[in-house]
Amino acid sequence: MSAFDSFPLGQPAFVTNVLDRAAHLRRDDEKLFAMEQKPSSRAYVVYRDSLLVKREGEKVRALLSIDEALKCGANPGTIFLGLRDGAAVFGMGLSQAAAEKLIGRDDYTVTELRGMAMQGAIPPQELSAVAMAKSMVGWHQRHGYCANCGTRSAMKEGGWKRECPSCKAEHFPRTDPVVIMLVASGDKCLLGRQKQFPPGMYSCLAGFVEAAETIEDAVRREILEESGICCTDVQYYMTQPWPYPSSLMIGCSARALNEDIVVDRSELEDARWFTRDEAALMLTRTHPEGLAGPHPFAIAHHLLGRWVHDKSGA
Repeated sequence: MSAFDSFPLGQPAFVTNVLDRAAHLRRDDEKLFAMEQKPSSRAYVVYRDSLLVKREGEKVRALLSIDEALKCGANPGTIFLGLRDGAAVFGMGLSQAAAEKLIGRDDYTVTELRGMAMQGAIPPQELSAVAMAKSMVGWHQRHGYCANCGTRSAMKEGGWKRECPSCKAEHFPRTDPVVIMLVASGDKCLLGRQKQFPPGMYSCLAGFVEAAETIEDAVRREILEESGICCTDVQYYMTQPWPYPSSLMIGCSARALNEDIVVDRSELEDARWFTRDEAALMLTRTHPEGLAGPHPFAIAHHLLGRWVHDKSGA
């Protein structure tokens, strides 16, 4: 199955959630402990931007039993992600020392999540739960101490809260909103590239929503700051959870009011206008100059693909 088959138009990675989050169980420590002990319970084990998987022939399996996870050195603290067909699914972390011990093994391996997702090695319907595990494990690893008084905080409510034993402050997982937008002017769209992109790849412009800022204002501000283009008619398309480390990509479209690009070189290596025909070739990796659009795994591909297929214009 190709990436285009795995992520058809309108269905990027991380958006298909098969779990019942079952939030009513998060405060029941006794129930959660009992579910951890059940043979039917499963876990996703995260190490930084990678995932612990079990090799099964030419395929890999990311959803492990609790026993498999612990035998590979997963940290015993679990984060309750929810229920799948009645069985509990947890998120677990892996230390650097445990990850290094797995090097060279034939049965288990730690592999970078993005690459596996883009190649279709993990079923698309599992990726939302994997993203949840990655975001939550990362949050706990980065927020072990109370931001109010500096005391070591404790995991509560199945991992969905940390509580300070000293000042009693409560801390909750954060999600950072990011606008990502396809700006068009008639039969042309604006795309940019950053230095770290693969050679020839262009994508939609994006940026974080700032404090006390609307989505529409963030779209207009980011486009103006990065490209010098003023825009209007901001329209919402869809969102995509993005576990790097824990963002929500808010996909939008907008109409340009001018076409003279002034690139902010601190943000972008280049930005330029592309025709609809050029964009179509870039999405299918058939552009004569070797230019390419974003991977179907990312919401940017779907923003661009929707515009390419909408012959009526922006």
